[in-house]
Amino acid sequence: MPNASSTHWLNPLHWTFRQKFLAAFLLCVAVLLVSLHVQFGAGVEPCSMCTLQRGAFMLLCPPLLIGALHAPRGRLGRGIYSGIVTLICASGGAVAARQVWLQSLPPEKVPACGPDLAYMLKAWPLTQMLKQVLSGSGDCAEIDWSLFGLSMAVWALMLFIAFTLWCNVAAYVKNRAS
Repeated sequence: MPNASSTHWLNPLHWTFRQKFLAAFLLCVAVLLVSLHVQFGAGVEPCSMCTLQRGAFMLLCPPLLIGALHAPRGRLGRGIYSGIVTLICASGGAVAARQVWLQSLPPEKVPACGPDLAYMLKAWPLTQMLKQVLSGSGDCAEIDWSLFGLSMAVWALMLFIAFTLWCNVAAYVKNRAS
């Protein structure tokens, strides 16, 4: 029977800051790969809100990887990395929450479909484009893909919350290995 110290690494709460941030980075890359598979493998085109959420996951990768490589020892350095992750997750989570809300509306309350994101980026100023995307449109309310009965927006929202909690645990909960 294995002793407690040999199985200690199986408990993610006992991982070092470096291990926690590296695990979060790898999960973030996996999320992006799944989203690309759903788009190109299953042929599901992302709406403008999905594209913004994917952008937030892309923005998460550098601070997670740099945090894992740097692995600061002090609370300030760890707090900075955790704060950056929290800000990105709050932004992505807000978009995901808005999309989940749009998806929960009855069909007669769903806003009309608008132009796609590529057109808006070319034709409109950034502020107008963001206002239009964040207000949502009919295509953002459609559920084209789900896993275990949950839409991609719900999964994204749960992941943004999980990344925030995980990175704050990594930064502020002290363990012996850190």
